[in-house]
Amino acid sequence: MPGDTGKKLFVGPRFRRIRQQLGLSQTQIAEGLGISPSYINLIERNQRPVTAQILLRLAEAYDLDLRDLATADEDRFFAELNEIFSDPLFRQIELPKQELRDLAELCPGVTHALQRLYAAYTEARRGETLVAAQMADRDVASRFETNPIERVRELIEANRNYFAELEQSAENLRDELNAPAEGLYGALVARLREKHSITTRIMPVDVMRETLRRFDRHRRQLLISELVDGSARTFQLAFQIGLAECAPLFETLVGRAGALDDAPRRLYRITLANYFAAAVMMPYQAFLSAAEALSYDLHVLAQRFNAGFEQVCHRLTTLQRPNARGIPFFMLRVDNAGNVSKRFSSGTFPFSKFGGTCPLWNVHSTFDTPDRLLKQVIELPDGTRYFSIAQMVRRPIAPHPLPQPRFAIGLGCEIRHASKLVYAAGMDLEKTEGTPIGVNCRLCERENCSQRAEPPITRTLILDENTRRVSSFVFSNAREL
Repeated sequence: MPGDTGKKLFVGPRFRRIRQQLGLSQTQIAEGLGISPSYINLIERNQRPVTAQILLRLAEAYDLDLRDLATADEDRFFAELNEIFSDPLFRQIELPKQELRDLAELCPGVTHALQRLYAAYTEARRGETLVAAQMADRDVASRFETNPIERVRELIEANRNYFAELEQSAENLRDELNAPAEGLYGALVARLREKHSITTRIMPVDVMRETLRRFDRHRRQLLISELVDGSARTFQLAFQIGLAECAPLFETLVGRAGALDDAPRRLYRITLANYFAAAVMMPYQAFLSAAEALSYDLHVLAQRFNAGFEQVCHRLTTLQRPNARGIPFFMLRVDNAGNVSKRFSSGTFPFSKFGGTCPLWNVHSTFDTPDRLLKQVIELPDGTRYFSIAQMVRRPIAPHPLPQPRFAIGLGCEIRHASKLVYAAGMDLEKTEGTPIGVNCRLCERENCSQRAEPPITRTLILDENTRRVSSFVFSNAREL
């Protein structure tokens, strides 16, 4: 924070995001800061400045790290804009990076709108004939809105993967149950039976077949396949209790998202129930305290809370309570074909919205070393460095001869946080050379990469039948305009 506490700043959208993350109304935060609600309203609309003194008061009153809160969303929005405007569609338009940063900071809503428009454009461009495109024009234009996965990911990112009301409800349930981690499964079974008249049954695979969990409403039975392991069984019980006891809260949170089609509305409700279940298994304060005391040892955390490796990694990305924040982790789940099925970030890692991941990131190498946890320092083209750990997981068991599902889980954080991790013990993080990676091949401008799958869309491809280089793609040094 600058030493001149009288400096005036116009940071309305940034201020509003902080207030919303705190779960406060304009009136409540005005009372906490000793200023009027009308002044807060003007600040958030960028019609009045906020002094550094007010920001300092905000940080002191609510125990905030303003640097983290102010930059995480903006960096993510900037990465999204940079990816969109790297498309050849904008080749003739020279957009300075600073203008994109200004747009990300001041107009996050415009960023979301451009993202949806670009997604619709890329879908329409993917091989549809002109006639089909004309006939389905309305459907193509709204495809991003009706794509439930992308829509729900957007909503999770807007909340920075943290839902205070769900955390409180989960903590209240654990207090009522008063059960240790090893006894949680039995306590949840009893809760469903005694409060909701729901019987839990573990069913043989030949009965459940392709289904892992099913709630029979008529017989009031929760059926769980025997293929589901212990931690996942506990999770499914907590999920069912969430649906039974937190339905009004889920509807309130879904309602805050605005108008949603049926599919994203249902998926968002399921996502919130999943969040609740994880919070029940790993209560916020107890889990954060254990994580810090254990230097984020993932396997010990999994053992202590009777949870799975993936469950622990995912939970770590949600520790964003304003007055008790964990390390801002990012997480990725990918299969051995490179398909990304999960991505969460409470920090600044620039996940690609319209492509895969860099093959030089060792999250992909875990399939060759299934019993080892890999660690790596990675560096993006802009010089930003991250510490990453990755491991392959199998879930759930599949009967022979079906293939065993395998996924790689990558978890990472900015290098400045890495010293807090047990996995970085003994490493000189300042001197450790980072593996140069890109967001993905289409956006990465690193030359001579033997793993490159396609040339960057920002450069001109050079074809020369007389020369074969390390990389299959050679491109010009100058950006196309």
